[in-house]
Amino acid sequence: MAHVWTLFGNPTDENGRDVKNILLSNATGVVIDIGAGHGHTVNYLDRQKVTKYIALEPNTLMHDEIRKRSTTAGFTEASGTLQILSYGAEDISLIVSALEKPQSVDTLVSILTLCTIPAPAITTRALVDQVLKPGGQFLFYEHVLSPREDVARWQRFWTPIWRRAFDGCCLDRPTHLWLKEMNVWDSKEFWGKEGEEEENLFWHQVGKLIKAPQAS
Repeated sequence: MAHVWTLFGNPTDENGRDVKNILLSNATGVVIDIGAGHGHTVNYLDRQKVTKYIALEPNTLMHDEIRKRSTTAGFTEASGTLQILSYGAEDISLIVSALEKPQSVDTLVSILTLCTIPAPAITTRALVDQVLKPGGQFLFYEHVLSPREDVARWQRFWTPIWRRAFDGCCLDRPTHLWLKEMNVWDSKEFWGKEGEEEENLFWHQVGKLIKAPQAS
């Protein structure tokens, strides 16, 4: 997948640039980037507001690109402001053990990642419960199941083929609905990608979710 991302990473990043400029300006404190890929997310983080960038990326072939982009953005391992974890999002216990303490992350970021992770609803809930601090925020930009049944039908049709070709990526996950239904949020904002046609098989949703202060 590292070689595929070399071809598609920059165009994919460019395609979502306007969305990410707005969404990721909200990131603060310690940030975990779920499925960091080549580290494009770090380009959108405000170094004055973000104290540490933790790139969660199980594919070690992508780590050099993460380091390069992070260094350019002002985050380095030498200064303690960059940490690269070679874990998948489902490796909850390993992620927690790598942190200073449980529930110590200010911002969880997921950019076109929840389409591939195993047991996505369970995994995402575990990250929110065990990694994100009360009052912390979950920022996401994902392609999801379309609300239009005719489009959703084609998403379901193509997903088995697409999943094999692109490292488990599913076109038909209702990720935004799973997140919306979690009973841990103090506030929830969801919106779409401006100008995106309803017929698009890659129908996107964007969100900013704040974990309740008393949530555990």
